Amino acid sequence: MRDVVLVHGAWHGAWCWRRVLPLLAAGGVRAVTVSLTGVGEKAHLLGPQVRLRTHVEDVVAVVRAEECRDAVLVGHSYGGIPVTGAADLLGDAVGPLVYVDAVVLAPGEAWSSLSPPEVRASRRELVATTGSLPPPPASAFGLTGTDAAWVDRRQTAHPGGVYDDPLDFAGDRWAARRRTYLDCTTPPLASIDPSRARVRAQPGWDVVPMATGHDPMVSDPAALAEQLLRVAAG
Repeated sequence: MRDVVLVHGAWHGAWCWRRVLPLLAAGGVRAVTVSLTGVGEKAHLLGPQVRLRTHVEDVVAVVRAEECRDAVLVGHSYGGIPVTGAADLLGDAVGPLVYVDAVVLAPGEAWSSLSPPEVRASRRELVATTGSLPPPPASAFGLTGTDAAWVDRRQTAHPGGVYDDPLDFAGDRWAARRRTYLDCTTPPLASIDPSRARVRAQPGWDVVPMATGHDPMVSDPAALAEQLLRVAAG
């Protein structure tokens, strides 16, 4: 079984995988979590110095420090962006890529490239005035009750410097990798629609619908772990 490297999305931290980790361990997989600089457990490092390259290097550093070989790189939501960049730098040191309701960019695009014009303008104004992007309520991810409260307590502002930074990577090498997209459909998050449509239009993807919301590691950890174990064993 391959190692599984878990990269959280915007406003989250490594804490969000808490319910998935024991399920992966029970399936015989060593799971390694990445804390991106400026959010979650590293919220104290939030500042203008945090760029997209910082988050790519966060992932690369953990893979190398943990001596992962042929590992599955897993990116949730925004985390799909640094996973793509890290895979490009790591080459054959990592194996399949799993995008959990994640952002999928083409070479040279930025996170902002897939935002509608009104969202792009609003976020750029926030970055200009505060330097960061405040978290939306967890209900936006389809979470309710105690699950929503658990996420709301832990979310932190996201570094604004990453929003317009382009991601440079070799598209041909990326397209040759085994890539799985876990499409969370109940309810679907509208901001992921451009990536969802792109994945369905590109060859080479294994697209797996999941009848849960945008944070499956919280709302349906058993189903998420099942899919990650499947990829790790493949």
